[in-house]
Amino acid sequence: MGDRLFLRLHDDPLHGPESGVPDEALRVLPVAPALQSHVSYLLMYRETFAPGHEMRERVLPDGAIRLVFNFGDAPSADEAPGQAVEAIGAFAAPAVVRMHDTVEGLSVALRPGAAAALLGVPAGEIAGRAVHLDELWGGEGVTLLARMAEVRGDVARAELLQQALMKRLQKAGDGKPPAAATQAARLIAAADGRQALREVAQAVGVGERRLQQIFHAHVGLSPRAWGRLARLHACLRALRQHSAPAWADMALDHGFYDQSHLVNEFRALCGVTPTEFLGHRVSVSSKTAR
Repeated sequence: MGDRLFLRLHDDPLHGPESGVPDEALRVLPVAPALQSHVSYLLMYRETFAPGHEMRERVLPDGAIRLVFNFGDAPSADEAPGQAVEAIGAFAAPAVVRMHDTVEGLSVALRPGAAAALLGVPAGEIAGRAVHLDELWGGEGVTLLARMAEVRGDVARAELLQQALMKRLQKAGDGKPPAAATQAARLIAAADGRQALREVAQAVGVGERRLQQIFHAHVGLSPRAWGRLARLHACLRALRQHSAPAWADMALDHGFYDQSHLVNEFRALCGVTPTEFLGHRVSVSSKTAR
């Protein structure tokens, strides 16, 4: 059995240098202009493991909702069996994905506010879990997967998928992500999770209670959870610049109360301690995204 991390921050072109995934197993595909306000990125993955070998991949959370189409053996996550097509709600905790034989699929990461138009349900309804896409799309998920499997090439598959997503946006009418949700999520992320939620609510013209409702409906996480992830991601970016960080200083510089708070947040959000996280980075040598 093998173990590795997977991390992709918003500004990573492929994946983070901490990830143990071979570069050749992943491919980022272009997002059509008509979908760029709803879709963050399209990621194609393809990897074959030796017979009898299982890979355990700890996926660090980024807060995004995903649509996943599996053409090979569907990976299982946190003991739940894999599904051919699924919508994975926003998580603020790591997921342990188990893979074997041949895995091949296409993952679509949605932007905050896109769930209602593309899935037809509030983001909070699928938060922290994976549901079969046909439960939301009325059988269209498996049909689309079959059509995609029949065509050759990653680009052709991505085109079919994006055409289907654009049709769903047309059915949804305007379909634009609500401005309050996208603006609030952007403000919290830009402040690395360190701006008071009261100030965020005022900036988008709503009260704090309404901000909570907006996040539940359109992001799938609470504003506080979204802020915790933003603070963690800022810390992870900073760690890429330090081979031997001073943890107490790192904690204070990134809005943690102290080093213990930093360690507890790493355990809760990454499933590992900061030192263990650095150990994973070292173990994959100097591999960088491309």
